[in-house]
Amino acid sequence: MASSLSEADLAAGARLMARLDAFAAFTDEPGRLTRLFLSEAHRRAAAAFIGWCGEAGLAARIDPAGNVVARYEGKRNGAPALMLGSHIDTVRDAGRYDGNYGALAALAVVQGLSAAGERLDHAIEIVAFGDEEGVRFRSTLSGSRALAGAYFEDALDQKDSTGVAMRDALKAFGGDPDRASSIRANHVACFVETHIEQGPVLEAEGLPLGIVTAINGATRLEVGVDGIAGHAGATPMNLRRDALTAAAEMALAIEARARRETDLVATIGRLEVWPGATNVIPGHVQFAIDVRAPDDERRAAALADIKARIDAIAEARGVGATVAKTHEANAFVCDPRVVAGLTRAVDQLGVQPRLLPSGAGHDTMVMGALCPAGMLFVRCKGGISHNPLESITVGDCAYGLAALTRFVRDFKIT
Repeated sequence: MASSLSEADLAAGARLMARLDAFAAFTDEPGRLTRLFLSEAHRRAAAAFIGWCGEAGLAARIDPAGNVVARYEGKRNGAPALMLGSHIDTVRDAGRYDGNYGALAALAVVQGLSAAGERLDHAIEIVAFGDEEGVRFRSTLSGSRALAGAYFEDALDQKDSTGVAMRDALKAFGGDPDRASSIRANHVACFVETHIEQGPVLEAEGLPLGIVTAINGATRLEVGVDGIAGHAGATPMNLRRDALTAAAEMALAIEARARRETDLVATIGRLEVWPGATNVIPGHVQFAIDVRAPDDERRAAALADIKARIDAIAEARGVGATVAKTHEANAFVCDPRVVAGLTRAVDQLGVQPRLLPSGAGHDTMVMGALCPAGMLFVRCKGGISHNPLESITVGDCAYGLAALTRFVRDFKIT
């Protein structure tokens, strides 16, 4: 696809890529990118972000929950705000674009407006969420939950692997644990997050950008299969009650059910076998199922079918099976007005708009409880994420920034 970006767009994209490269230096582990919530690397990254905001004339600060926030006033001081941003914490041994792209792209939009002396009818607020990944503590999305007024009451009492309480870490970081649960951002009229796709659809279709329609709801199940362990050489095949072969048949049935529907996915990401000896028929298997879909009713129907197949296979093979739900999150439907605005912005760049759901969870689904919210996806190589091989091109980086800038300029608060 021939580029429809201007020289100024390409130059802005190159500057953003350079900043993303510099930002990746803030890591807790030399030689690989690991930036955990409230860690020393997070503190240095937040300080750099605040400094870059200052260069754009913004007074940024760390809020009580550990987010970095800044405001670019509109033509009228105190106008309602469009909030842009994403998270700056990472998984262990991460790529450099997950989260970071959206936070730094938000800042780049404001830098462009500020450099041109351009003020809009609405204010723009930038947020670099501190805790989306939930790696250091058991909490997840605590930064956006604080702004949305949905902070977990027990979050501050959680401890990391070294015994440090989140309350103490937040205070040392510059947050305020006594106020973290009371900072609901009622002045924000809309939230938009730009993010790498973390999937292969855009690359497969040759498109640099996608507009997110919904964020998949997810259910996680823990399945236990109980057979009878026995001697591998002395037990005839027709008399076995093998827990592993039963679990294998269940896994294939789960895969087949998910393949029946577009945008429904099911994954068995962990399987454990007991007693785990070469010459012993497995007597017990434990495995986890992750089922996701952009529609809660379809997900519920798939879960019912999966449970029925597990029961039927267990009965046919003479084994026992238990299924326990360990996690459930409802799907989030992006605001139609945001979807329409992002679609127009992408179309203005000469790019075919592609509507698609997000399989991964994001801060947007939390912020959507506070205000209208939506997402813009940027193509990433191979759909790889949470991995040092995470990669985007300078051109796609520029497309994402240009589309976000157009959306921001055209956005109207009603």
